[in-house]
Amino acid sequence: MPMRNDVPIIDTMIGFAAGFDEYDFIRRQLKDAESRDQFDFPVEYMFKTVPKEVYRHADPIAATLHEMDRFGIERGLVGVHDDVGKRAVKRHPDRFIALGGTDPHAIVDGIRSMRRQREEWGVRAFTAFPAGFEPQVPIDDARMYPIYAECIEMGLPIFVCAGVPGPRLPMACQHVERIDRVMFDFPELVFVTRHGCEPWTALAVALLRKWPNLHYSTSAFAPRHYPPEIIAYANADGAEKVLYAGYFPMGLSLERIMGDMERVGLEDRVWPLFLRENARRILKLD
Repeated sequence: MPMRNDVPIIDTMIGFAAGFDEYDFIRRQLKDAESRDQFDFPVEYMFKTVPKEVYRHADPIAATLHEMDRFGIERGLVGVHDDVGKRAVKRHPDRFIALGGTDPHAIVDGIRSMRRQREEWGVRAFTAFPAGFEPQVPIDDARMYPIYAECIEMGLPIFVCAGVPGPRLPMACQHVERIDRVMFDFPELVFVTRHGCEPWTALAVALLRKWPNLHYSTSAFAPRHYPPEIIAYANADGAEKVLYAGYFPMGLSLERIMGDMERVGLEDRVWPLFLRENARRILKLD
């Protein structure tokens, strides 16, 4: 694949196989028996090759580092919502970048939590899963606005899931059209979509062109399934707006992701931006 072997990759969605119980916050909201009682991973119906063998590894941090080294991933953005993520960031600050969590239901305490995460763990970004909040909170809901304002004050981006959620949860809260109002009200906010924006990918591209601080990451998709509209946009005027995000170990192995990457029709000039430079700029890693 052009450029991949020459570019140390920054993965903006990677994690640790600390156990399937970390998905309990999703599982307790599900109503269909298959997802709730039969799947180890809540979206197993979509991912037929979940790397479950990694979940049996005695040291989840070592397992992730091993896979990163195998496939040229220099650094990974990881959540510090649990002890594993915190240990990883503390022990390997040269490899792991701290990602903070948000809680729109906590209101003032949620903002205080964001500030503590910034102070204690040096987080470089925050994340939000609108369909996964209990109860759900739409992307453009008033409860999200203090979070967006705080991100601006900290000078940090926010990664937000958009499009139909993988877990069998209602989708309305993640409709891509909701991003338009947020970017209108918060033009300084660096907003990065996660998980594809499907089936509203064409709308996502229109919004990416419209709003300078809106970006798209490729999380939760095997590269052969990257939306063609996104690849065409990156090759045209969107080279600085699309960035790589994987999904290891949640649903995809890095072997699957990197093996598929040769199928992605990005132009040579786009690869360094996609795999590294856009993430480095957005996360302010210089």
